[in-house]
Amino acid sequence: MKHTLLKLSGIILVISLLGGCMYPQNELEKNQSPNEEQLAMVQHAVEAYQEKNQGILPIKTKDNDTPIFEKYLVDFSLLRESNTLQTIPGNAYENGGVYQYAILDPENNPQVKLIDLRMTEQIRSVHTKLNIYRNKHLYPPFGDKIEGNIFQIDFKKLGLKQAPYVTSPYTKNNLPIIMDVEGNLFVDYRIDLNQAIKDFENPYETGDDIRYIIAENTPFLPAYSFPYTIKDGEPVFMKK
Repeated sequence: MKHTLLKLSGIILVISLLGGCMYPQNELEKNQSPNEEQLAMVQHAVEAYQEKNQGILPIKTKDNDTPIFEKYLVDFSLLRESNTLQTIPGNAYENGGVYQYAILDPENNPQVKLIDLRMTEQIRSVHTKLNIYRNKHLYPPFGDKIEGNIFQIDFKKLGLKQAPYVTSPYTKNNLPIIMDVEGNLFVDYRIDLNQAIKDFENPYETGDDIRYIIAENTPFLPAYSFPYTIKDGEPVFMKK
């Protein structure tokens, strides 16, 4: 009898552990996926908040020189306090997810979009190694020149086994991490932009910032990017 009880307890324990493992995994997958319903929910909440507050948007204060696609982050605490949002999306950073919710075109047509924080982590990892390298060397680890003041990274000097990249949330392609002359890190979006030019009709001409093809037509913002324009149907770096 004692042996039977021990055996039964062991089975229950295994089932409990399996159940505990399965639930977080399901939640993890959910929190790593862009969700149209969650985006729509936050969009509605932002619009309701704006209407309640004489056009003011629920955004976190950032420095004026913050790059445009990382500048207008949604402040979920303001949405909760104003009762325009009851639940923070499961895929939001503030709720353990991998996305930051941000606003595109806040002055004219506020649209809620996503920044994939897995890209942020990949860049931060390279940045840490870059700082270590620069503590010992005068110049950043420049690789081949791409054009102008834009360079590949000599990844071997950073102790990496391959050229660093991020995974695009739009195409799932590997996008290179590149560097300017001052050693600042960026994502090279030319692969994604080439695809977006094919996927979406657009009115852009040479001199226009074509990053908005991605920002306006997908759930994602092209964060950590140089400005790009179009020339002969191809994305090129915009000269400053």
